[in-house]
Amino acid sequence: MTIEEKISELGLTLPQPPAPAGAYVPAVRTGNLLFLSGTLPMAEGKLTHTGMIGSAPEKDVAYGYAAARQCALAALANAKAHLGSLDKVKRVVNVNGFVYAPEGFADAPKVINGASELFLALFGENGKHARAAVALGGVPLHATAEVQVVLEVE
Repeated sequence: MTIEEKISELGLTLPQPPAPAGAYVPAVRTGNLLFLSGTLPMAEGKLTHTGMIGSAPEKDVAYGYAAARQCALAALANAKAHLGSLDKVKRVVNVNGFVYAPEGFADAPKVINGASELFLALFGENGKHARAAVALGGVPLHATAEVQVVLEVE
């Protein structure tokens, strides 16, 4: 089964690759590593999750988890655009996750699990990765989360 078939089997959709919002490129390859720029939770050219965790009753850890998962899908869309196929991904090496949250928020790892658990579901053992999960007082465009990924590729 291809990675895209696995995404579909999970009831998810790979979005269109998000356009850069600044002076950078979505992906840079050096050797067998593909460095993906930070991605926000985007689908159809729009943010799917905005606002600070805890700023409203529905903006809880589960909301952040869904945001991080959507960030991971957007990152994979950039990888596919660069590689031509997600089946060229050999493993997920590193994930850095950023969560828009109030001072003292200690559950950033639970939020970024939305990305990490998606990578595990899609790539199995090769989805295990090193990671950082950080809560910040701001994320670009007031997105709930941002995820930056490094992949080993063919």
